[in-house]
Amino acid sequence: MAAAVSLGLTRFAYALLLPPMRDDLSWTYTLAGSMNTFNALGYLMGALMTPRILKLWGAVPVLIGGSLVASLLMAMTGFFSETSLLLAQRLLAGMASAAVFVAGGLLAARLGAHVPAQSGLLLGLYYGGTGLGISLSAVLVPVALTSASQYGQAHPWAWAWWVLALACFIMTIMLFLVRRPMMRFMPEVSALTTSDQHTDAGVLKMHWPQWVFGLAGYGLFGVGYIGYMTFVVAVLREQGASASEITLFYALLGLAVLASSRVWAGLLNRYQGGQALSILNALLSVATVIPAITSAWPMMVLSGVLFGGVFLSVVASTTAMVKHNLAPPQWAAGISVFTIIFAIGQIVGPTVVGWIADGPGGLQRGLVFSAAALLLGALLAWQQKPIQANLKATQTS
Repeated sequence: MAAAVSLGLTRFAYALLLPPMRDDLSWTYTLAGSMNTFNALGYLMGALMTPRILKLWGAVPVLIGGSLVASLLMAMTGFFSETSLLLAQRLLAGMASAAVFVAGGLLAARLGAHVPAQSGLLLGLYYGGTGLGISLSAVLVPVALTSASQYGQAHPWAWAWWVLALACFIMTIMLFLVRRPMMRFMPEVSALTTSDQHTDAGVLKMHWPQWVFGLAGYGLFGVGYIGYMTFVVAVLREQGASASEITLFYALLGLAVLASSRVWAGLLNRYQGGQALSILNALLSVATVIPAITSAWPMMVLSGVLFGGVFLSVVASTTAMVKHNLAPPQWAAGISVFTIIFAIGQIVGPTVVGWIADGPGGLQRGLVFSAAALLLGALLAWQQKPIQANLKATQTS
């Protein structure tokens, strides 16, 4: 539910609302993409702030409080049509969603430490929860848009934001109701604050040169995947897809995200370096380039299902990499660092793809750019070796 709120609804539902908002407000694709760029900028700011907030309040309060703030910001979106206010909303929503996502990832990692054999599956389930939000938005947004049009609403997309906000509020209440079981897997706030003092002398620190290929591969994932998730519905509309086909496409994409947790669990457990990140990035590159070279409906469905079945597992692969190579007291810092790199990539992606789409090549050329970024990320991530192995090799030499 936390992943559904922080990403599935707060961020990815915008792909369904981009076309009607662009038509109603006379946006260029560059401006439409900038909405998600501001969301990603807020995500970066939130990721930078989250480690300190976690030390002050603990993961469970941050998870629930951030989800409540994100819900309120979603509801506020329906009351504005001015570009500056909508950009501010996307920025603040990104900050809240980062806090929720990092806190949830930390809780999932700690839960996995209690059941090591199922660690990859548990991480996949958490990140796969984003698919719940995507599938819900695929159903809720068209219903809200249709209802608003029937009642003569000036800005029909406003109703969709309010319905999505209601879904976020419901999930926040459910998170509050299960807070006590979550607390069992989280240390006290005081333990988080002094964790570095109690780290064993032999625990590895996060030396950045050793992580450069993994971080670069993940940053390029952020650049590439967000272009697809921002504009793929607009591509479908340009290709003449009906409203029911778009709903089916996005719902299948979300269901594929939910199913991905079990599909890739073994991969996340098997590799300690960047191999899992590399393989998943390469598959995403294939899924992203399909809409750029064909408009055949079966191929578009294949693209959506493949993309949905892979992209959140890329996020899970970096959490697994952190768990494989760092001690538990350092997991929060490690997850936050990867989240920061992820956010930087997302800042670049939507605006660049939108700028390309405003040119002669259209949205298809923008997706080619996204696919190229993902492929380069796959090549770089393959070079990331396990940190433990690097340390032993250095000590031997």
